[in-house]
Amino acid sequence: MREQGEKRALIVSGGCLEEDFAAAYVKNQKFDMVIAVDSGLKGALDLGLSVDAAVGDFDSADPGTLAEGHEHREIRWEVHRPEKDETDTELAVTTAARAGCGELVILGALGGRFDHALGNVHLLYYAEKLGVRASILDSRNRITVLTEGRTFRRGEIRGKYISFLPLTMEVKGITLRGFKYPLTKRDISIGPCLCISNELTADEAFITFDEGVLICVESED
Repeated sequence: MREQGEKRALIVSGGCLEEDFAAAYVKNQKFDMVIAVDSGLKGALDLGLSVDAAVGDFDSADPGTLAEGHEHREIRWEVHRPEKDETDTELAVTTAARAGCGELVILGALGGRFDHALGNVHLLYYAEKLGVRASILDSRNRITVLTEGRTFRRGEIRGKYISFLPLTMEVKGITLRGFKYPLTKRDISIGPCLCISNELTADEAFITFDEGVLICVESED
């Protein structure tokens, strides 16, 4: 949930944007900052977004899109060399954190190359360490990371299913209440898929755990 007075940022990355979904989503959202990542600049401009920053090495951006982008004088360009340690989306997350954003939504982070998609999921934890609550959205999923317990409310979750996957080697002491498949002080590790495809059975459901980091995926069927 957004804290009062907290700045909220949108990152449009260069994966599969799903333009119909993205257009419907941004229509009803308010962002204090919009960051386009490399070829994601085209998607951001096509959505009619007012882009504040364009970040990346732009090795995959269409020259016509770059020319169009440079016509928007309000865009701040952060151009990096292709030979760098960070991905373009990682640089954009850093830009949002430095701008004082406390919440971050990433579109276009999935699909395409799987290494980038998986890396983008890991960036959610990177954002968390920077003090930014981040999520990845597409037409069927909302992905976040949990470093502590969370309450899920019917009507606020995305879709029907909630899955929890360990991001650290182990996550210890997981307790689930208000779910179809409850747990009490259960340890899980990378490998088995014990916590895939759970469902709420109450208006509120709770997860707590003692140690570790979880990937949380809220999904529509």
